[in-house]
Parts: sequence; structure tokens; C-alpha cells
Amino acid sequence: MRNKTNKHLGIEVDPALHYKLHYIAKYEGRSGNGQILHLIRQCIRDFEEKHGPISQGEEK
Repeated sequence: MRNKTNKHLGIEVDPALHYKLHYIAKYEGRSGNGQILHLIRQCIRDFEEKHGPISQGEEK
């Protein structure tokens, strides 16, 4: 069931990128949405390891 407190993020991608994303997601046992969330979390983790934790409400 969908969590109504979560934010929605809509993006447009070209068909080749969409296909490749879903190909990798299936290979790794994730849905397309799950793969995107995995990649976002990985990006945030890498950034915070380099630059320190990001506090919610903090803007640059």
C-alpha cells in the first residue's frame, strides 16, 4: 500500500534509458521504482560520506 506521506517524483526518460534501467533492475531483483530508489540512496550515501550528513530542512 502506498504511503501518503511520501513525495512523488515524476521524471521523463528516453525509451533506451528506460529499457536499460528496467533491464538492470530485473537483473538485480528489483522493480524499476525500486532500482531508482536504490540509486538515489546510493548517491546520497556517497555524498554524505564525502561531505558529511545532510540535515532535513538544510539548503545550499
